[in-house]
Amino acid sequence: MAVFGTEVDRPLYGRGPSPGLRFTVYAILSVVLMYYDQHGRWELRLRFALQAAAYPVQFAVNSPSAVWRALSETFQDRALLRAENGLLRARERELELQVMRATALEQENAELRDLRGSMPPLIKSWQLAEIISVETDPLRQRIVINKGTRDGVSPNQAVVDGGGILGQVERVGPWSAEVILVTDPEHAIPVAIVRNSLRSIAVGSGNSGELLLPYLAINSDIKGGDLLVSSGLGGVFPAGLPVARITGVRRESNQLLAQVRAQPLAHIERDREVILLQFQPTHPDAPAANPPIAPLPPPANKPSLKLPDADP
Repeated sequence: MAVFGTEVDRPLYGRGPSPGLRFTVYAILSVVLMYYDQHGRWELRLRFALQAAAYPVQFAVNSPSAVWRALSETFQDRALLRAENGLLRARERELELQVMRATALEQENAELRDLRGSMPPLIKSWQLAEIISVETDPLRQRIVINKGTRDGVSPNQAVVDGGGILGQVERVGPWSAEVILVTDPEHAIPVAIVRNSLRSIAVGSGNSGELLLPYLAINSDIKGGDLLVSSGLGGVFPAGLPVARITGVRRESNQLLAQVRAQPLAHIERDREVILLQFQPTHPDAPAANPPIAPLPPPANKPSLKLPDADP
């Protein structure tokens, strides 16, 4: 046994393998692994397993940035969607306005076609006027139009729409005119029944949807549904223009006159535009004024017959 301190201490389990042996073992192990990797694809399997094991770690590491990007994209998408929604809403409102304008133009064109179709050939000229004011209370049924003397409008000029007679011009200003409607209590229009040519006078009731015929006898040939047209008398409206349709006839045995009501054919409460008519004065169908009734001449003086005196 050697003296303490003279030799290097050795491990109790003995000396380790030599470097040459270790190199040989590692070389053989490498060759074996390369052989099996070449034939069994162990490297790919090992890499697949390592990737599977490393995925949670990679996900955890990349999660904050991924979440931030997702949130940023979400807010950007929401802002973009809001901007697009605003543009779409504005475009939708614009399209709605265009549709409304187109609908209004179509309606106006239809009304104009109706107005032109309702005109008889005796019309000398006509012009379109827009309603700027409406007064429809029980005592006054008037409208104001945007045509006046500078446009050639004159008092008592006939005013119609696509349905029929609307009224006549009562007062004229430089740039506007007031039209009294057929439903005004102070307005009366000579009419005739199409079915039997019976003539009468229709007066306004103060209601925009009703006319009265107060001068028909109780035994007059009139019934509900009869069409009333202008008779051509009165000097304002020509014969044959639609006026109203009979809606009710009431006869009472203790009355001499029938109670007749009619509904105007003109769209009094819906019109926005009307037509002013001028007629050819020489046309045979032009409105004719009622001729004045001349008083009857007094009877000539004739000698009176004298009876002889009776015998006393």
